[in-house]
Amino acid sequence: MASFLIAFLSPLKSLALLAGILLLALAFYRPLAVIFFLAAYTPFEPFLLKFAPDEIYVYARYFGEFLIYAIALTLIFKFLIKKIKIEKTLLNLPFVLFIAVALTSIIINFVPLNIGLLGLRMLIRYILIFFIIIHLKPNKNQIKILIWLMFLIVLLQSGLGIAQKFIGYRLDNLLLPRQEKIIGSISLTTGTEQIWAYGERVFGTLSRYDQLGTFLTFFMLLILGLIYQKYFSHKNKLWIFIWFLISALALLFTYSRSSWFGFLLGVFIIGYLIKKDKKIIKIYSLGIAIIIIYLLISPLVVSQLIDQPQISLTERFFEAFSYRRWESEYYGLGRLFFIVKTPLIVVASSPLVGVGPGQYGSGTAHALHNTAVYDKLNLPFGIWGTEGHIDNNWMSIWGEVGTLGLIFYIWMIYALFKMSYQVYKNTNDNFVKGLALGYCGAIVAVCLNAFLATMFEVRTLALYFWLFGGIIFLFYKNVTPTFGSENHS
Repeated sequence: MASFLIAFLSPLKSLALLAGILLLALAFYRPLAVIFFLAAYTPFEPFLLKFAPDEIYVYARYFGEFLIYAIALTLIFKFLIKKIKIEKTLLNLPFVLFIAVALTSIIINFVPLNIGLLGLRMLIRYILIFFIIIHLKPNKNQIKILIWLMFLIVLLQSGLGIAQKFIGYRLDNLLLPRQEKIIGSISLTTGTEQIWAYGERVFGTLSRYDQLGTFLTFFMLLILGLIYQKYFSHKNKLWIFIWFLISALALLFTYSRSSWFGFLLGVFIIGYLIKKDKKIIKIYSLGIAIIIIYLLISPLVVSQLIDQPQISLTERFFEAFSYRRWESEYYGLGRLFFIVKTPLIVVASSPLVGVGPGQYGSGTAHALHNTAVYDKLNLPFGIWGTEGHIDNNWMSIWGEVGTLGLIFYIWMIYALFKMSYQVYKNTNDNFVKGLALGYCGAIVAVCLNAFLATMFEVRTLALYFWLFGGIIFLFYKNVTPTFGSENHS
């Protein structure tokens, strides 16, 4: 067969095709193994793509996503031949309504079908993993294997990040995927421009400091929930402490304020609001007191701070509150500009169903260089007037699918939090309880992160957000005996 393929295709394309056929076969026969593979592979994908030859780049870039669709289609086929039944979940109704609003928006706004469907795909592609995993039904031991696998990957990424801090230029150059990949008029990947100094804002193999930061934050909050529930044995506590310390150090070195604030908010949700741990308030109060004292004795003028290629940790933290930064973000067409203009101009132009998927603020608008709505509403083409996206997922969703679409999207996330909290309250299993507790904090952290970037679209975070949402549902179903008899479909 290989020689037959080589006769019509290049050796590289033949190899890629054979690998694709093998993975598709696995997606049909071992779908859970494929999902676990994607979970393990995704953090390394941005780095590995750097070495993908141009002739097979598009296959390498999208094979993971196609595997998700392949598994979804397999499950649909099994449903049609009545081998499985559709699971009733708290997300079914808002998900269907969200898609209905998006399709309505495409029709009403006369969005070209290719743009509209690609935009919708960007919004729902990882939500599909939630529905996939609840039908694959991994058992608790398999879930534990996944979690330990991810914790090992977090340790590796953290170690790489810390190494970057001290090695600098050589390791940064090796890990950074600089080149933008374009086929025709479509940007497959944006590449990464290193606007920071070497050895600062570490990123491991995830291509950007904020992507490493949010990735670390998500899993650190999961393990924090397990720590609170005393899941780990006494002999493992030292190793968990070392793991957490290394991860926290790497998180600090990312210089990602979105990740820092997301982690702090997640800890507050887990430790104080849910666990009623008064030490959290004491620690946070002490932190605030130290910040106030520092500002009183330091010559630092917070209102005048601006981002620079080389900046200290304290300056990076305080620059988030700088009036000069906010002013430059607004007048320089940064994130703040679109926070103001989205409700005033974009949502106002189509309040209920938005301007259409793929039309505004998202990765699709950037990838397709789709300026239609921006031109129509006399707006610059995304942040800095050139990027197409607006660095704020909530505003992007609101602009593209309107107030109704945003409500249904929030409904889905609220359902995730409700299920997770109910699992935490109603189970006596410390592993399940701890995982649910950690996921409660992670949900809130990701929601904050989405105000500062298009994090619901970024695979290095969104994949895990919805994957663990599906895992939590499996536990929720077990601890809620009356759930199956309720009308949640």
